Amino acid sequence: MSAGRTVNSQSQSWGTPQKYITAIKRFFGGTISLDPCSNEYSIVHAETEFILPEYDGLREDWNYPTIYMNPPYGADRSRGTTIKNWLNKCFLSHQKYNSEILALVPVAPNTAHWKNSIFGQAKAVCFLYDTRLKFLENGSGAGKGAPMACAMIYWGGDYDNFYNIFIEFGAVVDLTNLQGEGIGTTRNQQKFGFG
Repeated sequence: MSAGRTVNSQSQSWGTPQKYITAIKRFFGGTISLDPCSNEYSIVHAETEFILPEYDGLREDWNYPTIYMNPPYGADRSRGTTIKNWLNKCFLSHQKYNSEILALVPVAPNTAHWKNSIFGQAKAVCFLYDTRLKFLENGSGAGKGAPMACAMIYWGGDYDNFYNIFIEFGAVVDLTNLQGEGIGTTRNQQKFGFG
């Protein structure tokens, strides 16, 4: 999983720690159908992997039953994309194919990509207890902790299973009450303090 390409330093492949991969596979019943933004060091081992930078998962179809994504956190200047494009693809793929999708992302509820692709779209979020989550760097666990808090986002239909598995890793919040409300609307921007 590619947790990000650094803009101001050498490019590195950032991977999801093993404890989360184990939980994700347990949640999905043992296998992950698609990893849309993998890298050469990934330990996810999804059935289908679009490996960055050779294959741009944003240009591919995500018609898969189970998807796990640890997207690039920074901007990809050559493609003109950011994390908002990856999150948008998550909710649209869930909506179109009814895919069950998990994504490991930075906590940024004040951003447009959270307001448009998570609030009102996702089923739940787990705010991870790891305050400085240690991603794998180029396949090694020797990396420094992330400079931001992270969350596991869930687009799908089985909140109880998500809760039961991810409560061990953080505070799980049901977002169902936001679905169908269109978080981007003026009413909801005011309701949630965004407008």
